[in-house]
Amino acid sequence: MEPETQNHDHQSPETSPSPKCCAKCGGPTTFPPPPKSLYSDISPPPNYRPVRAPAINLPPNNHSQAIILAPVPQSQKVPTITAPFEFQTPSKKIQSPDDIRHFIDSDTGKNFLGFVVALSESIRGHKISDPCHESQTINTIVSILNELLQWAEEIPPLQQSARYGNLAYRTWHSRLTDNSESLMLRFLPNELQAAVIEIVPYFNDSFGNSSRIDYGTGHETNFASWLYCLARMGVIKEEDYHAVVSRVFAKYLELMRKLQLVYCMEPAGSHGVWGLDDYHFLPFIFGSSQLIDHKYMKPKSIHNQDILDNFADEYMYLSCIAFVKKVKKGLFAEHSPLLDDISGVPNWNKVNSGLLKMYKAEVLEKVPIMQHFLFGSLIRCEIIDF
Repeated sequence: MEPETQNHDHQSPETSPSPKCCAKCGGPTTFPPPPKSLYSDISPPPNYRPVRAPAINLPPNNHSQAIILAPVPQSQKVPTITAPFEFQTPSKKIQSPDDIRHFIDSDTGKNFLGFVVALSESIRGHKISDPCHESQTINTIVSILNELLQWAEEIPPLQQSARYGNLAYRTWHSRLTDNSESLMLRFLPNELQAAVIEIVPYFNDSFGNSSRIDYGTGHETNFASWLYCLARMGVIKEEDYHAVVSRVFAKYLELMRKLQLVYCMEPAGSHGVWGLDDYHFLPFIFGSSQLIDHKYMKPKSIHNQDILDNFADEYMYLSCIAFVKKVKKGLFAEHSPLLDDISGVPNWNKVNSGLLKMYKAEVLEKVPIMQHFLFGSLIRCEIIDF
């Protein structure tokens, strides 16, 4: 009788209930699994999909695929102008995607982007406080930006119910436009003082729009255009590029954050959570270049609050992340998913090259941004039939 009992014990697993698990995700459950006959090979049970899959794992669409496959922009030397000069009031020329394509493919468009790349390369591996060549022109420009910062202290925000757009900003901007010509004359040599008619519009449009009280990457690009104009005139030279980023642009970024917070400036053309940042793009490019080949800090280091607290003053990228976390509430992966995904990139070199390609595609090739771009004798328009 014992063999029969053993045989019975051997057959019992077939009749015992199978482990209870979810048919969709395989996780444990208190409910028994449904009969296998409910699903056929043609229509299997649906796979589990999270509420928001990480954007880095999403299948790329045609636009993002084009950015990935695009060549990395290369730095270029800025050709300086020679006498006789033909300075003129710059004007808008871009009205359509075809105009954008003409500009991007032109020597002017390529050289402007090459200038941005050259600025990025100049700060590679350097902290903001690292010593560098500081010309009298650089020091004068920094002092001008410090003066604009002081104006924000002298013109307090008005008490109003609106969330965005404090009307006191218009007073600040009005003072800017009233004084911009005299500010330019502080560093322009005598033979180039006639250039104020051309460079002042770029400068005035670098700090936001006084009607809408907003600021975005288009205004930031105007500041880069203003710097490019100074390089075209030879006022800024290649040996100044390091200081242009670590002294001038760092001070400009400090000023813009002050204006954004004091006057509650609205983001201009923000992509919301799917954008890189509500206001800026260039500091991410320059900041990622600073961190290339850093021994300890990797892209994923942005999630370490101690690193942000101790190194945000020295590295522009970390400063941007710290500012985003300061002004936005909630989980970082939810309010800034693109920045969160970039933190998964293995090294800063890939981050920097990807951001340069993205800047070209998402800023310089967008009509809503570039329709406000100004052209004159320093940034020539090569668009046919404009």
